[in-house]
Amino acid sequence: MPESLLSVPPLLIPAGTPRAGVEWSVSEGLTPYTPAIAAMEARAHAIHDGTAGECVWLVEHPPTYTAGTSAKPEDLKDARFPAVPAGRGGKWTYHGPGQRVAYAMLDLTRPHGPVPARDIRAYVHALEEWMIRALWRFNIRGERREGRVGIWVVRPGGAEEKIGAIGVRVTRWVSWHGLALNLEPDLSHFGGIVPCGIAEHGVTSLHALGVLITMEELDSALMSAWDEVFG
Repeated sequence: MPESLLSVPPLLIPAGTPRAGVEWSVSEGLTPYTPAIAAMEARAHAIHDGTAGECVWLVEHPPTYTAGTSAKPEDLKDARFPAVPAGRGGKWTYHGPGQRVAYAMLDLTRPHGPVPARDIRAYVHALEEWMIRALWRFNIRGERREGRVGIWVVRPGGAEEKIGAIGVRVTRWVSWHGLALNLEPDLSHFGGIVPCGIAEHGVTSLHALGVLITMEELDSALMSAWDEVFG
């Protein structure tokens, strides 16, 4: 665990609503990033020990740059916001208001619907499918790209922009971290980093694409799409 986490006051994942065997919890307001990591890690350990159930935790964070295990220092171009080591896979990403972050803490020793047990590649593919199906509910076609984890949309004219990021960690076959889907974040905030190490493509959001839905509507789409992918 990074030393910075050792002095962080504990943050409990709030009680949620069971849904198809998985507890769903939604935090109001902005959840500080570093305590959220500690809360996720504690929940992952409890799942492994059999003292807590699986959980999907939906949050928004204050503006934060987070570094995955493959992040390059030079890809942090302007540290205008706190830069925090995340401990997940991947490179630099941004979290902030208007972005729905979904943390999935699952026991991967068992299957989840069509997602087989102990198959991290299949699990990441399922997270991508989850975003694709949620976006399709708003007539947005999200697409995968070979060699680029996350979900992309194609603008008229052919420009590709990223709308959803994925970064996972698996500890003793329990997953934590998850995905970030852009509803209406300030897209200029991504300018302080090279998002996911990819400089040649931009970043977009549902609102930038003209889909002016609420966070509650996006959460509803994520919940129903979850049942299709992991149910």
